Amino acid sequence: MKNIYVTTAIPYVNGAPHIGHAMDYCLADTYARYQKMLNNNVRLQVGTDEHGNKIFAKAAELNVPVEQYVKDNSEKFRQFIHKLGVSYTDFVRTTDVEHERRVQEIWQKLTPYIYKNKYEGWYCDGCERFVTDKEYEENHGVCPDHQKAYQQLSEENYYFKIAAFKDRIREAIESDTMKILPAFRKKEILRLLEDSPDVSVTRPTTQLTWGVPVPGDDTQVMYVWIDALSNYITVLGYPERDIADWWPAAAQFVGKDILRFHAIIWPAMLLGLGLPLPRVITTHGFILANGQKMSKSIGNVVDPVEVLERHGVDAFRYYFLRHADTFNDADFTWDKYEEAYNNELANDLGNLVQRLATLARKNEFQLGEFRVADLPAEYTNYMDNFEFSKAFDYVWERVQAINRRIDEEKPWALAKSGDKTQLDKCLTGLVNELLNTNEMLKPFIPETAQKIAEIMTDPITPPATPLFPKA
Repeated sequence: MKNIYVTTAIPYVNGAPHIGHAMDYCLADTYARYQKMLNNNVRLQVGTDEHGNKIFAKAAELNVPVEQYVKDNSEKFRQFIHKLGVSYTDFVRTTDVEHERRVQEIWQKLTPYIYKNKYEGWYCDGCERFVTDKEYEENHGVCPDHQKAYQQLSEENYYFKIAAFKDRIREAIESDTMKILPAFRKKEILRLLEDSPDVSVTRPTTQLTWGVPVPGDDTQVMYVWIDALSNYITVLGYPERDIADWWPAAAQFVGKDILRFHAIIWPAMLLGLGLPLPRVITTHGFILANGQKMSKSIGNVVDPVEVLERHGVDAFRYYFLRHADTFNDADFTWDKYEEAYNNELANDLGNLVQRLATLARKNEFQLGEFRVADLPAEYTNYMDNFEFSKAFDYVWERVQAINRRIDEEKPWALAKSGDKTQLDKCLTGLVNELLNTNEMLKPFIPETAQKIAEIMTDPITPPATPLFPKA
């Protein structure tokens, strides 16, 4: 039995939860549930990032106290996470008093690698970060994520010495001591690491007031990096508690747009603190809408709550865990979603359970003792390597194989012939195969897996309604 710590990137609470957040939560929850199946102890962290100018400005625009604004929005994310069925153990808010105190202690531990310097350069207000001259030139002076021109700013800030840790970070990535998935992202980060400058970790209070004060300097407020990234260890009680039972994290889940911060700045911070690096950083892509990146300006943003409410949480998890490749961009359309629901969930799985349960009840079949078989090596290999969409495909092939087996073995014909011995043998094999396949569904669609287990092991009560009523 091992201790397994799994983390998700904490979202910035200046907007509603989106599909990208859902991907973080679903992937992390799937891995956490799989580890529980292996009888490991699991902690799963979620939370909200609540400081910064954009949040302060939005609260002012709405004429709401900023403290109330972040509290309300944090609660929206908490409710969203619950709707997704995520089995988290720890919820952190960066405005928590304990988090802020611990972040200030972390700052003090990192002071050998922090220096003050005046900087003049290009700044993106949307990203809340400075960009290098190379980035400015490559993007032709416009932020590709926010479609806004970079601003020329001159500020005196504190900087964190990324340069002091580059060699060790490179070695950890190349040796897979800190494994970056997928492999092509690893190559991407190694290229970015070469040109990574020291990073600004504060803003002057003339520009930013809503943040954690810098210890010993009331003219500066901590910027997002040390504040937000530290949440992964402050939620464990660092620095006053020994976190060795849980850290390093077994897996950290992030979107591709924030990988560079988690694979360069975050490891540098950990090395500066004398802490080990996370074992795996798993990166997922974007969910596109009809082949285009979702954008408010285009008007093609898909509301994840609307998707959740269409057919329930497990239909949502099914689509985004199976039809969205774990590591790459994937496409969502309502037509694709409905097709997956009706032709796969309702037909392949829902009808299978209904047919088999009806045959069992009609013929007074009782399963007897059910023993869970060992998880197949192909399945565990996919799961251990974070290839969840491939693992789900493998399980679905098993579901489809049981459907074919029913058609081939024709238990209804055995019932009609009166051969009770052969019928019981046939149904025993089919039900056992379904229940063992169902075990592999548990990390992906847990509510459905629980219902299937109850239906197929209860000798009396038939399912009142189909698992997935046709839309």
